[in-house]
Amino acid sequence: MRLRNLPSRAATRAVAAALLCSAALLRPVPAAAGGEPQVSFTADPLTTWQTDGVVWALAAAHGVVYVGGTFDSVRPAGARPGDREVPRRNFAAFDAVTGALLPCAPSFTGGEGTVRALKASPDGRVLYVGGSFSRAASAGVASAVALNTADCTLRGDFRPAVSATVRAIDTTDRTVYLGGDFRLVDGRTRQHVAAFTPEGGLLPFRADTDAPVRALSAVPSRGELYAGGDFESVNGRWAHALVALDATSGATVRSYPSWLPPRSVVKSLAHDGTRFYVAAEGNGEGVFDGRIAGRLDDDRMVWKDTCFGATQAVLPYDGVLYSASHAHDCSGTPGGFPERQDRQHLLAQSPATRRILHWFPDTDEGTGERVGPRALAVARGVLWVGGEFTKVNGVPQQGLTRFGSGPDTGAPRVPALSLSAAEPGRVTLRWRASWDRDDASLTYRLYRDGKLVSRRQRSSTYWNRPWMSYTDSVDAGTRHQYRIQVTDGVNTSPRSPVLRVAVPPKATAGAAGGTAR
Repeated sequence: MRLRNLPSRAATRAVAAALLCSAALLRPVPAAAGGEPQVSFTADPLTTWQTDGVVWALAAAHGVVYVGGTFDSVRPAGARPGDREVPRRNFAAFDAVTGALLPCAPSFTGGEGTVRALKASPDGRVLYVGGSFSRAASAGVASAVALNTADCTLRGDFRPAVSATVRAIDTTDRTVYLGGDFRLVDGRTRQHVAAFTPEGGLLPFRADTDAPVRALSAVPSRGELYAGGDFESVNGRWAHALVALDATSGATVRSYPSWLPPRSVVKSLAHDGTRFYVAAEGNGEGVFDGRIAGRLDDDRMVWKDTCFGATQAVLPYDGVLYSASHAHDCSGTPGGFPERQDRQHLLAQSPATRRILHWFPDTDEGTGERVGPRALAVARGVLWVGGEFTKVNGVPQQGLTRFGSGPDTGAPRVPALSLSAAEPGRVTLRWRASWDRDDASLTYRLYRDGKLVSRRQRSSTYWNRPWMSYTDSVDAGTRHQYRIQVTDGVNTSPRSPVLRVAVPPKATAGAAGGTAR
């Protein structure tokens, strides 16, 4: 984590719905003004249950969102720690649309007692769970297991014996890949990455890495598996933090020697059928913390942003790349913000141009390693975010939150109106532009004595709030009351407190030049 300059969303219907949701990753999306893609979510969080610890992983299948992490209970939105808690040991399930807590609740305990990776099979019938645990419900297991999503029962076939923590899972129709800290699987050597049949049979796939694998992304159409993590060597050859592997054999297909500096590692990988995306975390000066986009067809880099602040998760959805990080200096990235000694923890970017889009919901950094959000998933058009945060948009909310496509409920803050100048026949008023988390262009309405006298539009961001002014023509020697309000087109702020202005009278001839002779 880099701290540069900081003190520091009947079964046939369910399957069809899941396929439609998956297709959303690849379908074209309407462009916003300027040709950039349109963000699918508002910045206003939906009512969501909370956890009493860290959420490390999220997965979705058939309208259910599964949450894995290091926690003992969940509680309703608005409840303080210890209030109305419901036991959930490191695993919970929720309705993706309503957010309701579901009864699917096997406990994952023993070992380090943590779930670090979740992934559903392509058909959504199976959920694969990885982490560091020795029991799942009442069954003895070894850090990896599978559930039937139809009834939340443990499968008897997928029970590999994994020697250490599983940190990443990806699946295809034929294969389940695990990555993590382990060196042995079912008593056989598998250095940090292994492949299985969906029924749990260990496959001959072998790719020896010299350090943990933290991210996996399979591309069946190309027969490749992207792997990222802490490693420096793969299959006996130098391959720092990122490698493309043959999905059947594990042989190295390609490494990326110039993509990541020595002290940066890969925390998350994803692809949208056209590009693949890399989330990096660095430690120290001269490292890379941001996001990289590469082309799947030839593995060439499309872009690399320059934000500081380690990235924990990337998720392409509906033509936009979403990320979880603690970005604090994106001044070198189009649409980005300068260093302000604060951090922005959720971002949306154009996959084609890397431009940061105007969507700024935020969390705090919370507990533990204090990096904020760590996991992203979309189910039924709702974006779910998990991590170690304790606040969302400044309101207490621990571990878990989510964002929908609407309605947009957040009004911009009302500006403070001040008098810049008053002279006979003219009053000049001044205010600093407000800002909104999901609308850049805002409209300001100025009222004199309850009558609208000015309407003007201006774009702003939280780091760039320009000063605005209006000069009003009024009779000399009169008194007036001014108020202002601001709207994003859907939500309108209250009118500001009254600003009372006494307009000076015209100067008399004597006052202006004395007595004529």
